Amino acid sequence: MSQKQVKEAFVSNLNGTSLLEISAGLSLPPLCLLCRGLLLILYCLHHGKPVSSRKYSLLLDFLVLVSPLLFSCTVLSPVIFFIPVILAAFCAGIFSKIYSQTRREARAPFGRIVREFQEACLDPERIPAITVFRVYVNVLTSISILAVDFPQYPRRYAKAETYGTGAMDLGVGAFIFGNALVCPEVRHKSHSPRPRFSHLPRQVFSVWPLVSLGVGRLLSVKSLEYHEHTSEYGVHWNFFFTLALVRLAASLLLAIFPTRKAWLVAVALAVLYQLLLSTTSLQTFILHGSDGRDSRRGFLDANREGLLSLPGYLAIYLASVQVGQWLLQRRSSVRGWLGALRGLALAVLVLLALLQLCQACTEPVSRRLANLPFCTWVLAHCLLLLGFFVLADLALVFTKLLVKGCSVPCCWEVVQPPDCRKKHGMEAVPVGRQDKLPQLCLISAINKNQLLFFLLANVMTGAVNILIDTIHSKAAFTLCVLHFYMFLNCLIMYILHARNIVLKFW
Repeated sequence: MSQKQVKEAFVSNLNGTSLLEISAGLSLPPLCLLCRGLLLILYCLHHGKPVSSRKYSLLLDFLVLVSPLLFSCTVLSPVIFFIPVILAAFCAGIFSKIYSQTRREARAPFGRIVREFQEACLDPERIPAITVFRVYVNVLTSISILAVDFPQYPRRYAKAETYGTGAMDLGVGAFIFGNALVCPEVRHKSHSPRPRFSHLPRQVFSVWPLVSLGVGRLLSVKSLEYHEHTSEYGVHWNFFFTLALVRLAASLLLAIFPTRKAWLVAVALAVLYQLLLSTTSLQTFILHGSDGRDSRRGFLDANREGLLSLPGYLAIYLASVQVGQWLLQRRSSVRGWLGALRGLALAVLVLLALLQLCQACTEPVSRRLANLPFCTWVLAHCLLLLGFFVLADLALVFTKLLVKGCSVPCCWEVVQPPDCRKKHGMEAVPVGRQDKLPQLCLISAINKNQLLFFLLANVMTGAVNILIDTIHSKAAFTLCVLHFYMFLNCLIMYILHARNIVLKFW
């Protein structure tokens, strides 16, 4: 076989991994975030000020927030279940050190500290977990799209051929989920006097970068004869086109139906699509083509996976809009967010139960079909990851209350609104104080230019595959390439962030 055929075979005919292993992997980003925050608090405790060096801030963020993920999806994947335990133990050790040192200065009982924490007031206009979720989905996707071409990346993490739950299958759905959390329909108040169709022209204009990237990817892949997995989206289709059409279709539906009923539209759409798959020849057409022999005649036949999976992705998007609206409900205290955490946990349990029921009554999870089990699985695990991030943020808030004056970028700040009394033994941070400190944070840097970050990752992935024989690479070389690739992309985002440059003009 040619090199192109070898690489295509390397990422084809795979079956995914278990839900438990994916859940274990999802616990890593929040633990990395918690570890980074605790290290910054410990540094502030010892030196009396936050980290001021941009060079050391970038190095710390990369080594703690990104590097562990690179190792966990390559050479450490055989022990993936032990990594969260080790990280959690490390975080517990740092917290114990912080607590023991602060306890010597203030002898407040632990029970009183917990009560003060529950009553602490948070900035209701800012939810760091949403930002961190979207950034980490981008980071994990960027890691996977290059790492999958190396032998050290487990085949079970790659996209499943037809049925199965691979880590990269979840990444596709999580990208849709993250985009919906911050869509215009979520960010604007439901009681806004704007006309119902006022967002449509802006949405049509806002998707042109995605369409342009989709066309650019199509032309570059075909002209360079770059390897591609045709059964993912089809001959001419790619994920950029899917994301653009889903956003447009969702805006149209949300202009017709009330946004607060988005979940009902999502359920109706997903169930109807599943009924069509189960009761008609639609599923056979998607999997085997018009002649039953994987034909690719005509535009629809050639791109059937990408075009006909749109209803499933649209259902995920609409359901995620409902999640975004629920998250943006005004919660000004830790107690309110602890209640939200219970709601997220209940939703995850219900969705996982529905997933088992759907698979028993219909068929297994299939990203290629974007069927009902796939939609349910994506929503369950995205809510699980989001809940993990909220939990990590609240743990950092608790720790910051022990160390007065410390700061953790991209984490909740305790505020002192007029109707909230100052508690004895706990100094609340005034609103606006954090804005006076330098925002030296890799998460903020990537968040400012997320589309550029993803575009650079795609371009560099193509360059690496053209220049390097990835399939026969050794472990040490693979780790060096992946670290250099991610660090270069992060460094570019960090420099742009430091200079306050946002490359967005649409």
